This record gives sequence, C-alpha cells and structure tokens, in this order.
Amino acid sequence: MDFLVVDDDKIFRDAACLLIEEEGHRARPAGSDSAALAELEKDDFDAVLLDVKLGGEDGLDLLPRVLRGRANLPVVMLTAQGHVDTAVEAMRRGAVDFLEKPFLREQFHRALARVQRFHQMSRTIGRLEQEARDTQSQNPELLLDFASPQMRKIMEVLVRAARSPASILLLGESGTGKSALARVAHQQSRLRDKPFVTVSCPSLSRELLESELFGHAQGAFTGAVKDRWGKVKAADGGTLFLDEIGDLPAEIQPKLLRLLQEREYERLGENITRTADVRIIAATNRDLRKRMAEGLFREDLFFRLNVISVEMPPLRSRPGDLQRLAGHYLTQFARQFGRNVTGFSSEALARINSCAWPGNLRELRNAVERAVVLCRQDRIEADDLPLDPGGNAPNSQPAPQPGDLISMEKLKDFHIRRVLERTGSVAEAARILGIDDATIYRKRKKTDLP
Repeated sequence: MDFLVVDDDKIFRDAACLLIEEEGHRARPAGSDSAALAELEKDDFDAVLLDVKLGGEDGLDLLPRVLRGRANLPVVMLTAQGHVDTAVEAMRRGAVDFLEKPFLREQFHRALARVQRFHQMSRTIGRLEQEARDTQSQNPELLLDFASPQMRKIMEVLVRAARSPASILLLGESGTGKSALARVAHQQSRLRDKPFVTVSCPSLSRELLESELFGHAQGAFTGAVKDRWGKVKAADGGTLFLDEIGDLPAEIQPKLLRLLQEREYERLGENITRTADVRIIAATNRDLRKRMAEGLFREDLFFRLNVISVEMPPLRSRPGDLQRLAGHYLTQFARQFGRNVTGFSSEALARINSCAWPGNLRELRNAVERAVVLCRQDRIEADDLPLDPGGNAPNSQPAPQPGDLISMEKLKDFHIRRVLERTGSVAEAARILGIDDATIYRKRKKTDLP
C-alpha cells in the first residue's frame, strides 16, 4: 500500500514513514496542508495519516478536502492531545481511525492493519460492483450446459487449467467469447475473490498502453500531469486479462515478459522496481506463430503465455449450440427491455440455423437483441431478424467451408463477397485479401459480387 503521512513535525514524519516501510508498504511525507493536497493531486494513495494540528492549520478542516473525490480513501487522524470530542468529530468528517501521540509501536501496527483491512474491503466492494455491472454485458453462454461435445471438452480443460496458477492463452476468431471464457477461468480459480482486470492491447497507442498497463510518473510524457498507477497494480493478487495480445507493441513485450518471469515492473518515466503477483490470461484472434515468424511477437513471451492454450471454435462449427444460445439471448434481452417475447417461430429458427454468423456470438447476440426490440408479437418472426444475417440469403444452405466438396473458384468468390460486405470498400477489401482493386472489379463483372 502507498501511504501519505501529513505532519508538521519532521522527526515524527520520518519515524512514521520508517514504521510503514518496515511493514512492507511505501510512504511519502508532507509537512503542510498545501503539500498534502499537492501530493494527492500528483499521485494516488491507498491511505493517509493526518495530524490534527498542522502548525497554524487545522487537520480536521483539511480532512474533507482530502476526501473530496476520494470517498473510499482511509484516513487516520493523529493528535498529541487526545480528546473524545476530537475523535468523534474526526470520525464524523470521514476518518476511519484515530491515534493518540505518543503511541507504542504495537499500537501503530494495529492501526496500519485496520487501515489495510479497510482498503481491501473497499477494493472488494468496488470489484463486486464492477462485476455486477459487467454481468449485464458479458456473454452468459459460457455458463450453459453445452450441447456440443466439442464445447464440453473445452470447458473441462478450462476448469482444470483455471485451478492451477499457470498462464492461459485463449485462441479463436473475433466474437467467439474469449473474454467471457477468461472471466469463467477467473471465477473457477483460487483467485475468484481477487480482482479481475482487463486490458485491451490494440485500443491505445504504445505509450498510452504502457501507461495503462504499468502506470506512469508525473511528466513521463505529454499529458502526464500526475503520477498514475496502472492495471498491473490494480490486478495485484488477482487476474490480469490481456485481450488481443497478438497486437501488443514490440516495445512492451519484454516488459510483460519480465512481469511474467520475475513479477517485477517499473512505471513509465521512473526507475523504481515494483513487484506484482498477478495471474495472466491472454487472448488473441491472430496466429501468434505466424507473428513470431514475421518478427512481430517474441518467441520467449509466446512460450511463457502458452503454458495452457484453449481454442474457441467459431459458431458455424457448433450448430448444436446455436438454437440454445439464441434462446438464452432472447430471455436475457426480453427481461432487460421489459418485452413479453417468449420464443422464435419455426421460420425464424430456420433463418438462424441457415446462417454462418461470421461475427460469431457477438453477431448472434446483436441480431437477437435487435429482434427483441423490434418484434411486434410475443415471438420473433423471420422478418424480425436481419434480412441477410451472416452473409447468407434467407433460408439458403449454410455457407461453404474449406473442405466442402465445391470448386476452389466458388469458395474464393464467397470469401471475397464476405470481405466486401464487412468492409464496404473495394480498396479496404483488396488490402485485406492481398489482391488489387482491378481483380475485384473483374470478379464483379463475372459474378454477383456486391
């Protein structure tokens, strides 16, 4: 934990900081109210020790300013003149404890222990509140009794892996439910009561992503106006989920490797080595071996992450689960939106079963959500679903797959069509497909490409 010690007596400040550090925590001194507020603006602290008398200033008046915007910050008031009225007033204004000076070392340690319990309780409450919010948006399908033997086997492997401290690597196409699978692994592990913290690797620039992960010191880069802790510290003792690890910039990879191997890291812009005990779960829709061959992903990092790997199959290869998942989403959204929608018509189910769902669970979820909102009756009809979900004509045969008994030309045309539909731009589609624009235009003339 990080403590701020606010007292105008330098000898006492230094002694208190030493006692705190002996307990394995970090402490920073401040000799006045202005210095204390400046430190709080600059950095985030886990607790504050605040003297009632700060020279000509009143610590009780400073207390509400310390707590402004930091309602869960534990503050222990210190005083050389202990009175019941002062203690009661300190508690009324938001302090969690009161310590009379001079005190014995054992008394001080007991106060620190109470603060630590309060801090852990606040973190737990915050985590539970966040998990309650996340439950509204997470994919609940991973908690179902799957019909497909493929998914049952995957869940069996995941549960066994979750109960070990080993790193887990989740593979699979975008939208297959890797994030929800990571949360299930955390809930099945010995860390279920500890934090579960997510970092999306492709969402930020290299510099901001490094700060997001490890934190930064004031002035580390433009806009770093105060010290900031990162997600690694937030996940300390729990699980750190690195989503789309295949897009992790090369400059950050050795720092993540150090965290995995040594449990050590440094904030951006400072040279202080810190430790964190985190369990890593990573996910990607990329081919990491191909990324390694291209020099974009470190081989040693791959092997540290790939202790246990689980591959989520695409939805099109799990037809036995499709109807059950659609029904689960219908129940979820009907309850959420207060709609009396009880099921699907046979035509609607036929349309769902005929689609390839290239966006996997995410696309199916969105389609059912839209249908629940727009349907006019107590069940979803085929017309309530997207006219062309998954890129197939309604009631058509399932999309061709590699290995089907069809010509290479037909499979190629289908793939080009799907990429065009998802990008909406010939130039973007050509870039993804690795062909020139002219090839797509020629295909358009010969076929019914959009």
